[in-house]
Amino acid sequence: MNYTDTLDWMFNKLPMYQRIGAAAYKADLNNTIQLLQLLDNPHNNFKSVHVAGTNGKGSVSHMLASVFQEAGYKTGLYTSPHLRDFRERIRINGEMIPEENVVQFIDTYKEKFEQMELSFFEMTVGMAFDYFSKENVDIAIVEVGMGGRLDSTNLITPELSVITNIDLDHTKFLGDTRAKIAYEKAGIIKPNIPVVIGETHPETEQVFIEKAKEGNSPIYFADQIFDCDKIHIESNSVQKFDVWKNSELYMEALDLPLLGHYQEKNLTTVMCALDLLRSKFDFSDDDIRDGIGRVIRNTHLMGRWQILNKDPLTIADTGHNVAGITEVVKQLAEMQYDKLHFVLGMVNDKDIDSVLQLLPHGAEYYFCKADIPRGLDANILAQKAFDMGLRGQVFESVSHAYRSAVNNAHFDDIVFIGGSNFTVAEVV
Repeated sequence: MNYTDTLDWMFNKLPMYQRIGAAAYKADLNNTIQLLQLLDNPHNNFKSVHVAGTNGKGSVSHMLASVFQEAGYKTGLYTSPHLRDFRERIRINGEMIPEENVVQFIDTYKEKFEQMELSFFEMTVGMAFDYFSKENVDIAIVEVGMGGRLDSTNLITPELSVITNIDLDHTKFLGDTRAKIAYEKAGIIKPNIPVVIGETHPETEQVFIEKAKEGNSPIYFADQIFDCDKIHIESNSVQKFDVWKNSELYMEALDLPLLGHYQEKNLTTVMCALDLLRSKFDFSDDDIRDGIGRVIRNTHLMGRWQILNKDPLTIADTGHNVAGITEVVKQLAEMQYDKLHFVLGMVNDKDIDSVLQLLPHGAEYYFCKADIPRGLDANILAQKAFDMGLRGQVFESVSHAYRSAVNNAHFDDIVFIGGSNFTVAEVV
């Protein structure tokens, strides 16, 4: 098979949660254990940092990877989902896994994978760990797919575990309260391995403390130790922060090219994680400063308050649950514009009504469906939105909705694209 054939086989032959949803979810690690045994347990051959959380885990993973790159470490980065190219999920020093490696891996193990009935995600984790092992990475930043306890990535023993935050998402699988979800995320906490919790929350704090105590794992709540105070934003491209540790200035005027309110929380989590990792790895303040400042250049992160155009100002963001959309709406409310043109597409297994209740009523909406089976029919989305007092039109595709929004917008308007990773993926 060539690369295109290989991808077609991967996407069609194997269940893929991102595309079809619940039918692809497996609530145990037996398949992954067998898979990694087949591959000679590659996850034991490299050091790692494990990152879970409801929101922010992608940004945190990319920032950590960028700092290690700047410090001269050969750095693996495993994230999901991808936006445009499957190979975005598996990178070393920012470079995607080569097409020939993807083809060779599948070609070598295809028959075994079919016998094992692997899910798309299980197989992808195996591919990443195999690649990182063969390429002798110094460190791999590994982002959890969903949850933590039963996630396929949860067979690594990391140098540090990181849990960014907890909110209501994937409730069908992880539980319908923050405490239940926290229990699933806390499953990545390993005995005697330190863990950073990004945000303190009264419903989840004790869950993490008890899990850490159970395994004698040192636990650090980032927002109780670090504060990141935004100084200003430079020309819609860089946020500047003063970073404080225990009320003392830790780093002054740190540049962060990732925009968006929520990055302040993510940066707090990253700074706490890096502070702990310094006891095991050699990197300087300059490495941290350069790594954070060059995160987009080093890792090619996309879709986080990404400015696509300045005339009219056009922004894409992958926030897709209540917590993520809350931050998006908060940020939009602080901006100056005449009219907001909102390109909206969602997936059918999210809490649609709760998200729609958050959206601004004065905007013009462009309802669409991302080109995946999980995408919510644009007419259903529009009807639900109309019931909430939101107004707009239905479009046959994301690209059609996007073009219409840009064409309709005037110089002082804003075009925003969001609602799901897959909507954003079709425009970035």
